[in-house]
Amino acid sequence: MIKNVVFTPARLTLLLSAALLSASAVHAEDNSRMLSAQPQPPDVRLGPLFSAVQQARFYPDQKTFADAVPKYDPASILADWQMQKNQRNFDLRRFVDTNFTLPKAQDKYVPPAGQSLRAHINGLWPVLTRSTPTASQYDSLLPLPKPYVVPGGRFREVYYWDSYFTMLGLAESGHWDRVQDMVDNFASELDKYGHIPNGNRSYYLSRSQPPFFSLMVDLLASHKGDDVYRQYLPQLQKEYDYWMADSDKVAAGQASKRVVKLSDGTLLNRYWDDRDVPRTESWLDDVNTAKKAPERNKQQVYRDLRAGAASGWDFSSRWFTDAHNLASIRTTQLAPVDLNSLLFHLEQTLAKAAKLAKQNDKAQQFAADAEKRQAAINHYLWDDKQGWYADYDVQKKQVHNQLTAATLFPLYMQLAGDKQAERTAAAVEKQLLKPGGLVTTTVNNGQQWDAPNGWAPLQWVAVEGLEHYKQNQLAQQIGQRFLQNVQHTYDREHKLVEKYVVDGAQLGGGGGGEYPLQDGFGWTNGVTLKLLDKYCPKDKTCNSTRDIPSMPTLNAAK
Repeated sequence: MIKNVVFTPARLTLLLSAALLSASAVHAEDNSRMLSAQPQPPDVRLGPLFSAVQQARFYPDQKTFADAVPKYDPASILADWQMQKNQRNFDLRRFVDTNFTLPKAQDKYVPPAGQSLRAHINGLWPVLTRSTPTASQYDSLLPLPKPYVVPGGRFREVYYWDSYFTMLGLAESGHWDRVQDMVDNFASELDKYGHIPNGNRSYYLSRSQPPFFSLMVDLLASHKGDDVYRQYLPQLQKEYDYWMADSDKVAAGQASKRVVKLSDGTLLNRYWDDRDVPRTESWLDDVNTAKKAPERNKQQVYRDLRAGAASGWDFSSRWFTDAHNLASIRTTQLAPVDLNSLLFHLEQTLAKAAKLAKQNDKAQQFAADAEKRQAAINHYLWDDKQGWYADYDVQKKQVHNQLTAATLFPLYMQLAGDKQAERTAAAVEKQLLKPGGLVTTTVNNGQQWDAPNGWAPLQWVAVEGLEHYKQNQLAQQIGQRFLQNVQHTYDREHKLVEKYVVDGAQLGGGGGGEYPLQDGFGWTNGVTLKLLDKYCPKDKTCNSTRDIPSMPTLNAAK
């Protein structure tokens, strides 16, 4: 334990050595970002000590130590470790327990007996609400000015794209004050960091997530009116500037950060992380993944793993060269259909906000940018042979031929043509509609964003997107099947979970991925409330799957 430290010459030498070792952890990264005033993540602050603890496998979840709070100056702790680690009988676990406060396990919420699914979700909102206007000096947690709702389980912080679907549920529950709080929190992050990080942790600052901020502004404006667009115009602009950084510098046929410029000058976007080292929260997993690809540059593997995390689909065969091999991940070589559809919406929203603010030149420019992106998506990300939307392979200069649930984002953002929407719906009905809802991909490989799993946000994107194009029967099939799946799991286990098995003999909680299934769960709660209001109105009591209406089975889903 470090108390009343005396800084002798030897000790100062150790501190300098520790600082140099810590600095080596950011080799080959974007130095401008790491030299900024943003707080450093634990793997940088603690350098080789962080790696040693993760390699020791003290905790089943690598995120545990990433979220641990140093009790003293991390540089002093690192120096102490350097001094003690080779001593006889040194105990690393005891050293960690002495110098760090580990995150407390969350108590499992048990609903009152006989509580309906809707009442359970309404009761969960305060359980999942956090308020952290300040944080400890050495905590990886980034403070936020107002309360927010977390997903639950191991996810003790707010997450960017999760929050939009959570906010849909908060609005359905009448918690518009919390919707306002969360929009303000994300606006404050845009003001402070220039982007919305993956989550409010220092180790998430190097990347963002699918850009749903403009949809959050839409949601709030549906309640408070168009003044909302003018109010958040500066932050919408900052969001756009982040995603489009270097767009005016990158050469045709090249990429920089989150921007890809095709050989004809067309601009598209990709997922990206500014760092190229193992993810702080999954350090050992990434080290081991890179070892399985000895022919590849480790930094590129790490970058692609991090970009996969930025996509929210961590992980999926969607990003792999070999659908069954995580080490073949190549996220940064793809221009994703969901990301570019969301940026189309951001451009449209900026055009609307600028017009309301009487900034007509800006409004016209953003409207023109949206039209160009719509044309680019319908040209480069549309597979006319297969009849669906997919990601564009920048390296191979062709559309990726894999069908995933992301194919519905152009319908969700209403940028597809009627014929394209019709063909996409037919492909979804034939290949992705399953007994428990919409499956994420057709590949079953043990990754959580693949078969047999379905995820709440993708169900809502599908339902909304299909309804935009009068594909109401398919939309209702997806929505009701997923709702019945959630209800059945709740009836059996009295909880909502992060993801669900939608295909197979046993529906219910999903599996795969890097960590056990998490309870809670923010975005499942939000989407479930929206589906309950669509298929089981508040004036009708739905206490079991028998109470949820069902449609005649479509041929493709038998």
